[in-house]
Amino acid sequence: MRKYLCEFLGTCVLVLFGCGVAVMTDADIVATSLAFGLSIVAVAYTIGKVSGCHVNPAVSFAMWIDKRMSTKDFIGYVVAQVLGALAGSGLLALIINSTSMENFHDTGLGANAFAELATSSNITMLGALIVEIILTFVFVLAVMGVTRDKKKESVAPIVIGLALVLVHLLGIRLTGTSVNPARSLAPAILLGGETLSQVWVFIVGPLVGAAFAALAIFFIDLEDLVTEKVIEKQERKIVIEEPKKLEKKEEPTIVEKKEESKKVAEQKVHKNTPKEPKKAGRKPKNSTKEKRTK
Repeated sequence: MRKYLCEFLGTCVLVLFGCGVAVMTDADIVATSLAFGLSIVAVAYTIGKVSGCHVNPAVSFAMWIDKRMSTKDFIGYVVAQVLGALAGSGLLALIINSTSMENFHDTGLGANAFAELATSSNITMLGALIVEIILTFVFVLAVMGVTRDKKKESVAPIVIGLALVLVHLLGIRLTGTSVNPARSLAPAILLGGETLSQVWVFIVGPLVGAAFAALAIFFIDLEDLVTEKVIEKQERKIVIEEPKKLEKKEEPTIVEKKEESKKVAEQKVHKNTPKEPKKAGRKPKNSTKEKRTK
């Protein structure tokens, strides 16, 4: 339960600060990109050891495909992430409504869009789908690549944060950069209308990109897996062969011990056997002396 709470908190912070900066700066490319990236860095160093700091259903989907997490955890993570994103969007809406700014419906809450709603690019639906697949592929590939090595745990949050900054620099003027279905779904639910009808692109695109990233990591690691299996087989052979060699070496020693025990037994038998009596034909020394005296 603790890791689900961490995912809820992390996604809430990501959406609040990332989308919040996008709204406050009118989607300034550098400021918004840094806001999303730095949010990940800050949250990852806080909750990373507990939940891994996915804060993104696309990342969790890729981890599930790569068998790094169970189906139960995957479902729990996604639910927590969506609820956390809703909480972050809700807090942002309350903050905006408490200021002299426009109503949160007019600000857009940092929602993703295409066609007429994407005023800066007017990108088509297909174009938006392709962009989201590519951006998510790059981002999730970086996440999976840096988290597969435990030696890189200390730098993983920085790498992931910079990767998120990178994809936002390209995607903000095109689709607003989703790469995160929860981050797109939450503001779309609050805004409703056409924004909600377009959100499927920003759910399907990131999930497809994440699946491609998981597949790419599998092929990248395939050679390492093959070499590891070869090394394991060689180690097993060595483990099996060593006892055989030891048995072969022990066999002559056992034979030698048997021969030695036989010799010892023979010696004992030889010692215990009585000496043969003297032959009767020999004359005692006293008899010869008597003859001489006579």
